[in-house]
Amino acid sequence: MIKRGIAHTGVFFLCLLSLLPLQLLFFFARLLYYLLYYVIGYRKNVVRQNLVNSFPDKSAAEIRSIEKKYFKYLAELIFEIIKLASISKAETLKRVKFKGLEQLENHFKAGQSVLACTGHYGNWELGTLALGLNISAKAIVIYKPINNKIFELWFDALRTKYGNVFLAMRQTLRGIATYKNETTLLCLASDQSPVKDETKYFVNFLNQPTAALLGVEKIAKQTNRPIYYFKVSPLGKGFYEVEVLPMCPDPSKTEEFEITNLHFKFLEDIIKEQPQYWLWSHKRWKVKPE
Repeated sequence: MIKRGIAHTGVFFLCLLSLLPLQLLFFFARLLYYLLYYVIGYRKNVVRQNLVNSFPDKSAAEIRSIEKKYFKYLAELIFEIIKLASISKAETLKRVKFKGLEQLENHFKAGQSVLACTGHYGNWELGTLALGLNISAKAIVIYKPINNKIFELWFDALRTKYGNVFLAMRQTLRGIATYKNETTLLCLASDQSPVKDETKYFVNFLNQPTAALLGVEKIAKQTNRPIYYFKVSPLGKGFYEVEVLPMCPDPSKTEEFEITNLHFKFLEDIIKEQPQYWLWSHKRWKVKPE
């Protein structure tokens, strides 16, 4: 009961905080950066080790520079996500611009559903929120639920406020069946780590063997939906461009693991351009090859 009360209080506070202008929230983000990086040292060792392993050719000074940029962006991202609780449609459309959506619309007009994948790069939450306002088909997003039910409900409310459907990862096939008679865009963040018992394949990603979820490949081959990659590019504080990139027009013609290797290659190339915008504080390399 005490934990539930604290969670309710936390959600109420976040809702009030979201009413503040984003520029003021970015001031708080600057303070949060100093707290996370210099005082608490939140997962600093995890971030640094991930960066060192991913970029063996970079010097210690270069790694430290990326590390600081990452924590600055992480603090901003936290407040950007809080802002989603009260953000308007107009503000959402102003802050996220899409490039290449006409490719998807051509499929939708032909009655063909599409599969889209991306990574935890930039503000993926804002990007998916804006997506539902920019396409004619229903956007269905596959996600991994969090353990706290109260915060889970809060996230669900802000994620679905403009019509997107969010399906828990374990309900993916059931959700596809539910909407089989509708034209849909199925979206997956393809860089999450599987648990050890469910790991079937390792991909060479950022200079190290990486346990890969095979969901994108399995769904693509079962449904033969064309696959597009959503490249997120931060343009400034709170502003993003999402470019729709063709990735695999005909999954039925691919070899085993080809799609998995491909979407990790897309993400790796994006990370190398501006590494500070990927979620380095997650322990993505806990699962090692035997």
